[in-house]
Amino acid sequence: MQLTQNRYFLACSTSFLLWLAWPPMPYTSFLLFVAFLPLLFAVEAIQTSDLPNKGRKVFGLAFLSFALWNTASIYWVFNSLHAAMPLPAALAISLIPFGLGALLMALAFWGYYAVSQVLNKTWSYAALLCFWISYEYLHQTWDLAFPWMNLGNGFAQTHQLVQWYEYTGVYGGTLWILLANIFLFEALSHKSKKLGLIGLAWIIVPTVFSLIRYETFTEKINPANVVVVQPNVDPYQKYGSLSPEQQVARLIALSIQQAQPNTEYFIWPETAMVGFTDEEQIRANGLYLQVLNFLQPFANANVLSGIESYKNFGKDSVASAQYDNGSGNFLVPYNSAIQIENSAQVQFYHKSKLVPGVEQLPFPRFFSFFKSAFSAFGGSTGGYGKQAKPSVFYAQSGMGVSPIICYESIWGSYVAESVKQGAGFIAIITNDAWWGNTSGKDQHLAYAKLRAIENRRWVARSANTGISGFINQRGDVVKKSRWWVPTALKADVNLNEEQTFYTQYGDFLATLGCSGAFVIVLLAFYMRYKLQASFKTS
Repeated sequence: MQLTQNRYFLACSTSFLLWLAWPPMPYTSFLLFVAFLPLLFAVEAIQTSDLPNKGRKVFGLAFLSFALWNTASIYWVFNSLHAAMPLPAALAISLIPFGLGALLMALAFWGYYAVSQVLNKTWSYAALLCFWISYEYLHQTWDLAFPWMNLGNGFAQTHQLVQWYEYTGVYGGTLWILLANIFLFEALSHKSKKLGLIGLAWIIVPTVFSLIRYETFTEKINPANVVVVQPNVDPYQKYGSLSPEQQVARLIALSIQQAQPNTEYFIWPETAMVGFTDEEQIRANGLYLQVLNFLQPFANANVLSGIESYKNFGKDSVASAQYDNGSGNFLVPYNSAIQIENSAQVQFYHKSKLVPGVEQLPFPRFFSFFKSAFSAFGGSTGGYGKQAKPSVFYAQSGMGVSPIICYESIWGSYVAESVKQGAGFIAIITNDAWWGNTSGKDQHLAYAKLRAIENRRWVARSANTGISGFINQRGDVVKKSRWWVPTALKADVNLNEEQTFYTQYGDFLATLGCSGAFVIVLLAFYMRYKLQASFKTS
């Protein structure tokens, strides 16, 4: 009875522990192994009580817990919106990432409770695991994708503990956390030393394996000199305070400070080359010619830069096309990456994982009335175009690099798919200044460490206003810039041609989890049907 009365305190305790364990908090990720215990005790108290509407109470309690956690951890979403639109609009749109993730998490917990009403405890725990993994998979695949809060990301600050992500990716971390909480909850509920020891072993064995892997992992020496540039252009003044030519001149000046005769890549941030450029006319573009002139002394060098580009489809309307009144043609804008080298060869990559609202209108037929609100944040009301699959840029030397634009670095499987095509290292170009000096930029940097481990690739990260740097194949940040400081950094990154298990097979755990959820739902409905049938005949 006492636990039932204190259920709100228990729900808030789970929120607090999850927030305290979440990046960029240092050295606290171990709290993830116990963070769900208060909520599990609260749910059990409701189950065994005589309260009415138990299912609703479980859902409400879980939603409260996860809404508080989401809001505390990604508050910076509101910060970025408020800088670009009135307070009421910023609050309204902020509710989407704050509340939607919490809603899906709460549904997973409610599903766990619902299954427990018709199946035994083992099945209900299996349901919790599968439903949670299914929620995470859904939240990285639909139009409102926001996999920022996937549980496995929680170890980004303590990457030494999850070197085995090269096999499982972040879904392995999600499974690790949930099962640890389940084992410890059962041990405490039944005062079972055996279950307690199983729970501790479940935590300790992967940790020891990971630490050994971390200490013994060695990179093959295959260096390529790379320079990352942080120009520090205020994103809210990007189209006014400096001309596009002045911005490229700043990038070139910073690049020269760290350039070497053997530099093979200069990495510039997202949308570094501003002013939408016709891709078919790129070789006549002034910014392109400015970059080409800079590259002349560096025979083998390439510039990988963010660029705003578009394709002209003439009179043919295609998906994401916007009608241009001036020319009478249909144009598709892109948030792109471009590779420029000392030749006529130019390569483009179009960002695929677009930010809901800012870069694409989610479920456009349903949310068409939101177009004006989304465009206030600088997004394209018709949506940006995108390419269906990742691609790799290749240098004249044959070296491959994965061009990853900002938000895309949160998708482990997407980055792995790019690496699988032959990339020797990963280049993340981003503009994290929209969020201001908040934990958002630190979380984004930390998550990149997981991509390095999953694929055993160096990450070269160029951010407009921070944080730029280099991450080695163990996930260590070996160099990084300060926030809001124009700078350039260089490093010899070791290229890698070997593919990890995760690179080859991606999010196989998500596939298993979704399949398991489907089977459990069918079994639960079948058992419920049998119970109802037995009541009718008795």
